[in-house]
Amino acid sequence: TQSLGGGTGSGLGTLILNRIRDSYFDRVTAAFSVYPSPTLSDVVVEPYNTVLSVNELIECADQSYTIDNEALVRILTDNKVSTNAKKGFGQYNELISYVMSGITSSLRFPGQLNGDLRKMSVNLVPFPRLHFFVVSQAPLLTEDTSSNYTKITTQELTAQVLDSRSYYVNITPEDGKFLTASVIYRGAKDDISTFEVDKEIAGVPYQAKYYGQFAPW
Repeated sequence: TQSLGGGTGSGLGTLILNRIRDSYFDRVTAAFSVYPSPTLSDVVVEPYNTVLSVNELIECADQSYTIDNEALVRILTDNKVSTNAKKGFGQYNELISYVMSGITSSLRFPGQLNGDLRKMSVNLVPFPRLHFFVVSQAPLLTEDTSSNYTKITTQELTAQVLDSRSYYVNITPEDGKFLTASVIYRGAKDDISTFEVDKEIAGVPYQAKYYGQFAPW
């Protein structure tokens, strides 16, 4: 994990990534990179640090998960997401830890599909240099604790994770197309049915609100 706006995250972070690539070239390298926002910072060197770091991410990372500083602020304020940390960077780090633990859950828990990071790269990366992913998280629990104990269906969970308000980057889905997508469901077997998951994912491209957002392969 690195922040591309500062000197340590961009310079030292990419140097460590380069060394890891040289030493463990046969391993899948995943980078969770936090991009700066011009509306939240007035440091003039942040764009330069980011541009130079992206070049190293293209060459040295197999998977680059894009996280936007401004989007993290939006999730905390607009969605009123509740975190264990009351204020400061701990709130943003907790949001990032959600997607990190979700994406790497296959390394710690058994799954019905037995997927891992390498299989994710095979399915999501059409070209080696095109490995920058938009990440999303659901459910994002609010400060209203009364709603945190409500059982969420597979349909509601899928709708929340594909909602642009849950994206960790500020983008407008209508401006482009998603080449491919991967949704990782976590939970007990009694809570999540494989049949419901397959049925819900198969119907996503045909729903009106997602029409035109996915590339017609």
